[in-house]
Amino acid sequence: MAHTHTAKGKIVRRLGTNIYGQVKFDRLLQRKPQAPGRDPEDRRRRKITDYGRQLAEKQKLRFGYGLSEKQFRNLYRRAKAAGGVTSDTFIQLLERRLDNLVYRFGWAASRDQARQLVSHNHLLVNGQPLNIPSALLAQGDRITVKRRKGVESLIRANLAAGNQVRASWVTVEEDSLSGVLTAIPEAAEVPLDANVQLVVEYYSRS
Repeated sequence: MAHTHTAKGKIVRRLGTNIYGQVKFDRLLQRKPQAPGRDPEDRRRRKITDYGRQLAEKQKLRFGYGLSEKQFRNLYRRAKAAGGVTSDTFIQLLERRLDNLVYRFGWAASRDQARQLVSHNHLLVNGQPLNIPSALLAQGDRITVKRRKGVESLIRANLAAGNQVRASWVTVEEDSLSGVLTAIPEAAEVPLDANVQLVVEYYSRS
């Protein structure tokens, strides 16, 4: 799991957008729209460089998916090496991660919680245990929940809450608590708070 010592609320305020998708952060931004340390009465515009914009977009995407800088950079390099449109491939790789799919299924309230479900060995992929959050799944792969009462209760509560917008590229069977990656998503389909092309430009500098 990627750890950060900065509170999520501060990250959201600094980036100016709710990258975590949780309602509590929408309320926080309404109450405190300014970045941490900024005077609410200070409305002066500060000039942002191209590098600053690229860095901000990179941080939005990285924090949103909950990855360390090393994990994020390595996935970018893999996307670049694959050929084709790097930004599109990058998003597809992020979406194919096991922890992200658990989140997209609506089984977890956040990607952090999804990562815990995976790393604590509560899931099967194609009938086999898999506890590596970064594992990349292929089209047609099926994830199922091990029969553990506490885990099933948590997942059903998250499904009932309906906090996640179900992705069109996954199919979830709520009765059996299983889900399938039915298609590799087109990058344009994936809801993002970041400009991925600026992320590519950021890494292209190095």
